[in-house]
Amino acid sequence: MNTREIKAQKQGWIPKKERIWVIVAIIIAASFMLWELRGLLQLSITTLHSKQFEHTFKDFGSNARIAIFFVLAYYVLLRIIKLRTLKGQDKLKKWLSTLLRFARRWHTPAAIIAIGFIIVHTVAVFMHGFKFDFNNISGLLSLIVLLPVPISGLFRYKRLDRKWHLRSGVAFAILFLIHSFL
Repeated sequence: MNTREIKAQKQGWIPKKERIWVIVAIIIAASFMLWELRGLLQLSITTLHSKQFEHTFKDFGSNARIAIFFVLAYYVLLRIIKLRTLKGQDKLKKWLSTLLRFARRWHTPAAIIAIGFIIVHTVAVFMHGFKFDFNNISGLLSLIVLLPVPISGLFRYKRLDRKWHLRSGVAFAILFLIHSFL
């Protein structure tokens, strides 16, 4: 075994410098989900099938969209900073690297909170009534593709994912954009 493998075995699944923010994000997402799901279960059937409730679950999806755009910003900034056209632009690269560090630090917590919004959105859609139309099918496909993303993200910390986190994340992003905007 080399020293890198030994170090990977000693450290936990989530590095210490990110662990506190991941735990805080899990607590926020879990609290939000429990609060909203409790509220959804108390609604009457007439309310569940009203236009007002449709706006409610669309709001959950919109909040998830904002968080997911923040999560995806990390990959966009990473690609931009590697562009050859930025070779002589030191001030711009320094500014972009500051943004990249910020996006990297909050990538995982924002993703956890976004998953909380997505779960509440999905439950609310099923409570409202799932119809086999393009929007619902694309959302369901997005959800199915989202399932391996956080799991592969854990493997990413250990460098055992073989780019599955990136690939499944890009597949989710494409399906999510189709679901959101078409």
